[in-house]
Amino acid sequence: MDRHPQQIKRTRQDKARHERNVARMSTLKTAVKNVLASTEKAEAEKLYASAVSTIDKMASKNMIHKNTAARRKSQITRHLNSLS
Repeated sequence: MDRHPQQIKRTRQDKARHERNVARMSTLKTAVKNVLASTEKAEAEKLYASAVSTIDKMASKNMIHKNTAARRKSQITRHLNSLS
């Protein structure tokens, strides 16, 4: 297989992007999981604010679709409202 400079650069860029995307998605999943795992309302509200911010950032960077972002925010909002 020929190894042209363009292919070498493309592979290097793809690897860097993949690592960045995996890290960001992991942060997103952890934020949502922490909100859903919380049982105290005061603690959940703090986690909720950071999770919504993370979800919005991922949607604005096209890491997740805007409807997926809305669904996840709705899910954690329902959990937060169920705590009392």
